[in-house]
Amino acid sequence: MKDPRDIIKRPVITERTSDLMSMKKYVFEVDLRSNKTEIKQAIESIFKVKVTNVNTLRMPAKPKRYGKHSGYTSEWKKAIVTLSKESKELEFFENVNV
Repeated sequence: MKDPRDIIKRPVITERTSDLMSMKKYVFEVDLRSNKTEIKQAIESIFKVKVTNVNTLRMPAKPKRYGKHSGYTSEWKKAIVTLSKESKELEFFENVNV
């Protein structure tokens, strides 16, 4: 099995994701090759919580320009993780005020 910290790259903190936190849904950027089962096991092992649902999205690369140079942003994968009702809130997100 992969190391859980290699699967979960970083949290995604925006206004929309901070609204989801009230419903115990948290958003993470994850490895492109990871699947829902690996993401669920990684979140449960890192934060010691019970995960009920994992939804994943692939965010496509977007064209960007910098002066006369053009290129693309990186493609990445987003996971929306839903915790069970009896799980505690993630400590990582407690101090987020958006």
